[in-house]
Amino acid sequence: MTGSSRIVVLLVTAALLVVAFVVLAPKDDEPAGGASGTVTSTAPAQTTTTQAAPPPAPAPRYDSVRVRAGKPVGGVKRIEIEKGERARIEVRSSDTEDEVHLHGYDLSKQLPAGGRVRFAFEADAEGIFELELERAGVQIAELVVEPG
Repeated sequence: MTGSSRIVVLLVTAALLVVAFVVLAPKDDEPAGGASGTVTSTAPAQTTTTQAAPPPAPAPRYDSVRVRAGKPVGGVKRIEIEKGERARIEVRSSDTEDEVHLHGYDLSKQLPAGGRVRFAFEADAEGIFELELERAGVQIAELVVEPG
């Protein structure tokens, strides 16, 4: 064999060794013995737990006042909260149409017959405030805001 033939044989052999190493080397996601190797582990099996998403927050609670025939069902309702809290008041009527007005806070909404109106606001003024059917002049509730 000539000198140049030997160099070619050595280069081909080196290239084959590199290719064999790359092909047979374990991959990052394979165990150390290669794909066909057996791996024995004495560590306990790990379990993963998936937590369910937390339930949605409950809808805010409204103090409800019902009106029928232009009067509060069960009499004038007393609603008590502390200053700084969020007041939530709902007025429902099956048959009365009128403007609902909260004095002192000067809030009003039109109540349709068979419908409802909602008020939600920060109670930032202390005192006793009348909630009334404005046109009828009938008190349906009183909002008591106490010091916080």
